[in-house]
Parts: sequence; C-alpha cells; structure tokens
Amino acid sequence: MSRDALLSEFVEKTATGFEVPGVAVGVWADGREVYACHGVTSVDNPLPVDRDTLYVLGSITKSFTATALMRLVAEGRVELDAPVRRYVPELVLPDERAAAEITVSQLLNHTSGLDWRMGVDTGEGDDALTEYVAKMAESESIAPPGARASYSQMGYNLAGRIIEKVTGLTYEQAITSLLFEPLGLSHTLFAANDVMTRRFAVGHKPGADGAPAVVRKWKGTRANNPGGGGASSVADQLRWARFHLGDGRAPDGTRVLPAEALHRMREQTVELPGGALGDAFGICWFLRDVEGVRTVGHGGSADGQFAELLIVPERDFAVVVLSNAGPDSGLAVNQAVVRWALEHYLGVVDKDSEPLPYDAVWAGEVAGTYANEIMTLTVAVAGDEGGAGAGLTIACAIKPEVRAAADGELPPDLPPAELGRLPGDADEYIVTGGGLNGQRGFFGRDDRGAVTGIDLAGRLFGRVSMPAE
Repeated sequence: MSRDALLSEFVEKTATGFEVPGVAVGVWADGREVYACHGVTSVDNPLPVDRDTLYVLGSITKSFTATALMRLVAEGRVELDAPVRRYVPELVLPDERAAAEITVSQLLNHTSGLDWRMGVDTGEGDDALTEYVAKMAESESIAPPGARASYSQMGYNLAGRIIEKVTGLTYEQAITSLLFEPLGLSHTLFAANDVMTRRFAVGHKPGADGAPAVVRKWKGTRANNPGGGGASSVADQLRWARFHLGDGRAPDGTRVLPAEALHRMREQTVELPGGALGDAFGICWFLRDVEGVRTVGHGGSADGQFAELLIVPERDFAVVVLSNAGPDSGLAVNQAVVRWALEHYLGVVDKDSEPLPYDAVWAGEVAGTYANEIMTLTVAVAGDEGGAGAGLTIACAIKPEVRAAADGELPPDLPPAELGRLPGDADEYIVTGGGLNGQRGFFGRDDRGAVTGIDLAGRLFGRVSMPAE
C-alpha cells in the first residue's frame, strides 16, 4: 500500500476510533499535495467533508494577523518596536505605564503582559474592535511589558485594531486585500453570512448519550476575529503553509512579502519553557525542535472544532489537520495525524516525555487553585496520599460567571486528569490523560521559592489558593 493510501487509512481509523464526525488532512511532501478527508460536516445535516470544506481555524488566524502586520512593516507603514499607542492612541489600561510601553512586536510574540482574553461581546458592527479596545481599560495586566511570554488573544485583537487604523479598512477587509486576494485564498473567510454559502463543518461535543452532538454557537464574536475568527479549508491552509515555506511570493509570482521578512517570523524571539506547543515563540509561530528538526506551527480551537498547521522549512514539508469534535477527541486526532505524518513522510518521531514517580513534597508545593480571566485550573493530590496510589491531577473549568454571561454554548469543563513532574529542576510537568493529554507546562515561583502560577499551553494562570487543610 502506498504511503498516501496509508495516510487515508490512518485518518479514517483514528477519526472513527475517537468518534470525530469529520476530518480533513492535507500534506505537502516531496513537492506534491496529498489530501485525506473522512466523514461528514455535521451529524444533523451530514455532507461529505472534502478539501474545500470550511472549518473554524481558531488561533491559526493569528498567523494572518501577524503576516499582514509584517507586510505593513515591510511597506514602512508600521514599526515593530514602536509603541502600540503610536497607531492606537486611545489605548487605555489600568496600568498607564504598560499602556504607554507595549510595543507592536510584544503583541506578536505574546510578551505584552496582557491577559489571555476578555469575555466581552462588542457586537458584529464595523466598530467591534474599537469597542473591544475601549473595554481593555478594565483588564488588568498579568506582567510588565517584555517581562515574560504568556499567550494572549487580547494582544492579537489589539494588533487587529492596529491594522484597521493604519489601512483605514476593517480588519477583515484589510486581511483580504493584503493576503487572501494576492495568495488566492478564496476559501478563507470571516463572516458567517459568507461562510453559509459554502460547505462548512460545525462543531460537536459529547451529548447526553455520549455520542457527538452539534454545538450551536458556530464561532466567536467579531472582535475576536484577529485572534481566532477565521474559517478556511484544508486546501487553502495548505496553500497558506506553502507560502510560509516559500520566499514571500504568491503562486503567480506576485511579491506579497520580502523573503527576509517572511523568514524572520520563524526566528526565535522569546523562550517558552516547558510548553507542549513549542520551545519558543517567533513572530506568532510556535517553534519546536523534534529529534533535532525545527518545526514551525500553530494550533487553533473553537467550540467543538480543532485545527493544526505545522511546517518544517528545512524539509519543505507541511501538514494541516482540521477536525470537528471536542473537547478532547478532535485535539487527539489532530495530534495523532501530525505525528503520523512526521514519522511516515520525514522519519521524525515525536514522543511525549515520561514523568517522574510521584513526589509528595513537590505535590504539596504545587497543589492549589489557579486562574486567569476566563478559566480556573485545580491541581490536587488524588488517591492514597501516603502510598504508591497517590498522584497529582489537574482539572480545567470555565468560570461560572463567564458561562452565565456567554451568548451561546461554551466548551464543557475538563475533569481531573493525571499530571506528572518532568525531569530537571524547572518545575515542568506533563498531563497524561483526558482532554489535556500531552500538554506540558511549568509552575512559576517567586524569589522565596513559593509557587505563584502555572503555565498551560503558553498561558499564565495565577495562584488563587492553596489546597484546603
């Protein structure tokens, strides 16, 4: 059986095993495109998934925002090291010094100190980002600008407002003009009214009987478009990946971005210790070494949909996976397919690290409740605390007040899953089960050695409380 046929077989088997209704996979290897599509767009209105089926990209959209800003930088219309207020003078934060000091580049590599996201809906009008930025006056920073990396949806939505101010267009119009039109990304859109005229996938989560059920909220609010609101097909995403493997020209030879500006995006700007998604940030991209091979990529999630894009520049390779189930099955399928493609097309094997045996002293230090503006993480000792059955678990929950204020369904909370310490003295960990399986991160400490926070998926959660006595 050919390698391409094996890919299709693996995609079908894996999607079926995890009960994911529909998966679309694209691979660029050996100078050719390969597709493997399986399943349906929706269990309620099933249509076959194909290479042009639209999925919500989630945070892969950030790569559009960053690339568009790099084009504006190349044209001399934006400076990366300039303060954001040069372009958005109305920016107000509770910390005036931070508002004055945050730079464009700090938005793009997640070192702005802004929190993960805000649970606000500023409507679907052309002023959505304007109103979103105004709401930032109520959002406390999590760190001084430039002090540390912490993944921020808020920062990318602010970057989208920079694009609007500089171009005089809405964010969506600007991205279409700067990127989608010259690159021929005709199946990449933002507005639901545009998407509904095409074949598109809807999200799913387990219903009352455990079978996949349709999620009714299809995507987030318009103000979240720069950080996660794009919808695209696997064919368009493979074209996007190939652009980032190239020299900045469109397929017809049109120069979209200077090669040096494009390649600069995948150069390390800040370390990301202990992260499952990467060892460092470039400009937007997560950078990670797998068996000595540098990978460049980004993932994304919406309610009941997951997306993954990974390129290996030195091998001229790319893989894209789009799936329509959650909270854990779609992610598991995406990760499995990416690893299969790396191994079978490049001979690169990506394995999870093995945790150390349970350490009661360390467990006592890190157990507790952690939170950011949207979610709460609970790290707890489970089992027999004095015996071999003891272990640490981590549970993830959306804050009740966020759920209460939400317009539509939100992803379900994730029940406790095992968490183990990784070798070394950096307080790094790995999750070994449940919806966070394979996620790595680290606990942060202050100068006295007290644990102050936990990083998960590049996001900082500050410590709220110790375990109850």
